[in-house]
Amino acid sequence: MWNNLVWLVPLFPLIGFLINGFGRNVLPKGLVGLTACVAVLLSFGVSTGIFLELNHSGAVSAHRTLFNWIETGSLSVTFAFQIDHLSALMLLIVTGVGFLIHIYSIGYMHEDKGYAKFFSYLNLFVFFMLLLVLGSNFVVMFIGWEGVGLCSYLLIGFWFKNPSYAGAAKKAFVMNRIGDLGFLIAIFLIFRVFGSLEFTEVFTRAETMKSGAPILVAITLLLFVGATGKSAQIPLFTWLPDAMAGPTPVSALIHAATMVTAGIYMIARSNILFTLAPLTLNVVAVIGLATAILAATIAISQTDIKKVLAYSTVSQLGYMFLGLGVGAYTGAFFHVITHAFFKALLFLGAGSVIHAMSNEQDMRMMGGLRRKLPVTFLTMLTGTIAISGIPPFSGFFSKDEILAHAFEHNKVFWVIGVVGAVFTAFYMFRMMFLTFNGQFRGTHEQEHHLHESPVSMTGPLIVLAVLSAAGGFIGVPEVLGGHHWLAEYLSPVFSKSAGLVASHPLDHSTEYMLMGVSVIGAFLAALVAYIRYVKNGHVPVPDHSDRGFLARLSYNKYYIDELYDLLVTRPLNAISGFFYRIVDKAFIDGIVNGLGKCTTWAGRGLRLVQTGNIGFYIFMMVAGIVALLVYGFYKI
Repeated sequence: MWNNLVWLVPLFPLIGFLINGFGRNVLPKGLVGLTACVAVLLSFGVSTGIFLELNHSGAVSAHRTLFNWIETGSLSVTFAFQIDHLSALMLLIVTGVGFLIHIYSIGYMHEDKGYAKFFSYLNLFVFFMLLLVLGSNFVVMFIGWEGVGLCSYLLIGFWFKNPSYAGAAKKAFVMNRIGDLGFLIAIFLIFRVFGSLEFTEVFTRAETMKSGAPILVAITLLLFVGATGKSAQIPLFTWLPDAMAGPTPVSALIHAATMVTAGIYMIARSNILFTLAPLTLNVVAVIGLATAILAATIAISQTDIKKVLAYSTVSQLGYMFLGLGVGAYTGAFFHVITHAFFKALLFLGAGSVIHAMSNEQDMRMMGGLRRKLPVTFLTMLTGTIAISGIPPFSGFFSKDEILAHAFEHNKVFWVIGVVGAVFTAFYMFRMMFLTFNGQFRGTHEQEHHLHESPVSMTGPLIVLAVLSAAGGFIGVPEVLGGHHWLAEYLSPVFSKSAGLVASHPLDHSTEYMLMGVSVIGAFLAALVAYIRYVKNGHVPVPDHSDRGFLARLSYNKYYIDELYDLLVTRPLNAISGFFYRIVDKAFIDGIVNGLGKCTTWAGRGLRLVQTGNIGFYIFMMVAGIVALLVYGFYKI
């Protein structure tokens, strides 16, 4: 029953977008918020029904065709949805977390003049994200892929009157287009090689191909280029920290729980292609690990609370790619789920802090907020413990699974991954201590207005805190007495890849050792942060004079934006300027305008011939006749 109603899942948010979009100037705020939230809630209800029915029936997947879309030559594309264990879980994440963020936005955006427009954009984003998740072929997925990119642009630049915010939106849009070009070329290659774009047909035919085939490596590398853009990996990661220019609910929805995980979902969906391309998997693992470490070392020194979380997101996405690269598809997707819980919580918690601080985001101007914002403090502490990988919170289970597979695959990967996990614990507890401990360092006016956020904002925080604390229990490993429900649930999706990869399970003593190292590292990092920022009361000074060379390098993000500006932006601007001034304006416009001027000049000259003198006209007529006779004589 519910599978037949899958078309309602994206339809409800689309209806919400249309109602709030067209009625933005006439609908009252209460009705706008209610419409947007109910639309996503209804989608969540249908998604829950689909999940339960799929789980109860024991079916592997279902296919629902809405209509035949493209029929030309040998290309046949249907607008169809694929319902399986992977898409069912993503539906719950997108609609469930999305609903909580919609509720939160009612309180956070209440005073904004673009209230209705904001909610219409949120609903449109959810619609496109659901298309991306549900598509049964690469074309429908690509529509959702491009749609969330558009909505990201609209939401990041929502306060477009600020030039820096508009620039951040443009930067995100352009960098995503670079990755999307790789994805699009991969789609062309897939059709050329497999003769179809339907997932089931492509993956079935791919199984017959030899592992390591050059064409599979080319396809998967291009797909990975698309993933690096959408999921902010080296070298296309600099857009995501700048995307914090958007309202905080945007950061939580797009850049923590949903859009940035689209690349992970795409690779997980195409797992058989990547498994058959070991070279690509190694590239994925190396890039993911490098991104995780690079972003973590930048987050250590940031003073903007949202920038810390932004680089944390980039780092955690790196861990997910590390999991994919070492063949831990379930572990990577497990981290997608837990990350959606604790990172959405942390972003919304940061929004609660910013709301209380009258839009102040600099942690150096905060301090001592736990007494004024007790709910925000406790919920954010839960998220911090979860992301730090401290048991029994959710992040411990998912990150431990990725690191265990990394250890099995390559010991060096594991060592670097553990170092990154230690950095994560340090910068997250640093953020908490600078924000909530010590004495208040803001202005008297800010202190006077400090207050806990309304229930519409704290309610979602509490729900997400519970999920962050308990969400990891869906994947308790056997060594801890569990049976890893998630691995069992997703096994039909990854079964073909599992049959092609040689598995060397770790013994229990090794697993205990790996867990112990990562947990002890997290505790030590938290202790160091406590000693430095609470016991010693250290606060970074505004002029950065207390920073060493490495600290300044980290604070300035290794000058990567400046390097891109020097190597890419300026040369492109110079080339564009040359083509504009010389090729376009002087040459092309010169030819077009020259023809126009010649016509004008000729008209001015011929105008003088029209004298109105009859004798002159007779003379010209006789001259014409003579010219014709001469022409005829010589032609003969």
